[in-house]
Amino acid sequence: MTVTYPARYRDRSGEEVTSIRNDGTVLSVVLRGVEFRGGDFDALEPAFDPDPDTLSSFTLQQNALCSCVIDAEIPVPVVTPEGISVGVLAAHLELGDPSPDGGIDREYLSLGLRTGDRVLTSRGWSGWFEDELLDLQGQLPEGTYIKACITCAFSDYSPLGHGLFGGLACFRGNKPGYRAVRSKGDLLRVWGTLTGFVQETHLCPEFERRAPGTGYRG
Repeated sequence: MTVTYPARYRDRSGEEVTSIRNDGTVLSVVLRGVEFRGGDFDALEPAFDPDPDTLSSFTLQQNALCSCVIDAEIPVPVVTPEGISVGVLAAHLELGDPSPDGGIDREYLSLGLRTGDRVLTSRGWSGWFEDELLDLQGQLPEGTYIKACITCAFSDYSPLGHGLFGGLACFRGNKPGYRAVRSKGDLLRVWGTLTGFVQETHLCPEFERRAPGTGYRG
């Protein structure tokens, strides 16, 4: 299912109100008439082969957008003792300038969560949706939690690392095997049974709330 996030984009050429489409795997956004796509917020590349003049107002590194700020509002269910409400995850991403090593000179991410009359902000220290979301979860009162793949009992990350967003392995097809995981070695032994990769904010009908100490990531 494709969802659409209200978004705002800003760079040296100006600011634009837009929207980001997410089909669960690929993000896409149209900026100044140019469509960009990618599997991550920091990997958005021109979707086609536009005329160089149409790209002149953008800064690209390794063909991906940089030197810009992206703000997006992502809906996430929040479970409370009173029931389920729709929270809004406000993602603020700053992508720095090209650096000589082929990367960018900085990348900053912070997340905010609005649910009911409560507004929370992550510390912005990690550079990953994973840790910023868990920071927000840690600020919620007991009995209240974000209902998404990041807090699911059957999700984990590769010991080899992962990107800013997405790349969360789902083991819903091997629940007994994953429930037994307690270490890196355990995870590697069941890695071949993963169902697929999901985004942290995704949610499927087989969600179960994660308990502390579950899996390799805890």
